[in-house]
Amino acid sequence: MKKFLVLFSLFVLPLVFYIFLSKGIYKYSNLPILTKEVQNVNNSSTSFAEHLNVVCFLGSNVNTAKASLFNLNQTIYKRYYQKPLFQVTAILPAGTANDYKETFEELSAFTDISKWNFVYKTEAEIKELFNSFETPYSLNENLYSENAYIIDMELRLRGRKDDEDTESGKLYGYNMKSVSTLKNKMKDDIDIIYYQLKKSAEKEARRKREI
Repeated sequence: MKKFLVLFSLFVLPLVFYIFLSKGIYKYSNLPILTKEVQNVNNSSTSFAEHLNVVCFLGSNVNTAKASLFNLNQTIYKRYYQKPLFQVTAILPAGTANDYKETFEELSAFTDISKWNFVYKTEAEIKELFNSFETPYSLNENLYSENAYIIDMELRLRGRKDDEDTESGKLYGYNMKSVSTLKNKMKDDIDIIYYQLKKSAEKEARRKREI
């Protein structure tokens, strides 16, 4: 009996756990599209197209944005920056480069920030870009949003339609002030997109072998 229990715990339980996880991933394997076409960032060195983007609007007040920036970096960026297609794009008001210089130096001191893009735009351009996301949220007076957003390779805003913490069930963005939201929601949703990409690649590889 003891030998059976040992074998069961070593081989059967992990298999059951794997099947459970697989079914869970399958159940949530289609992360909803909430906005079909957002505006491209339209910068000479940065584009949303053909990238899996995490986008944030940091605004002109460094003190307001700093904690959000570091939460996003520690919880999301560091986990995915070595993955294909991944990038984080921070939208900032024109003329704030010097204000953020020290913060970005702190960030680069312990992080490879090669997949961070810092894009500076006028107030009108920032509002136009943000409004194209078609969310129920708004920028504050400093052009800051507390949320980070997932924009896929086809310029679509991805999120949830069955979120238990929102009245409508729709989750358009992920609160950067909340590490638990980034860790338990945004991370899971990015994992779903990578799962979709993996399955699509496998399907395409099988199709080519069959030709």
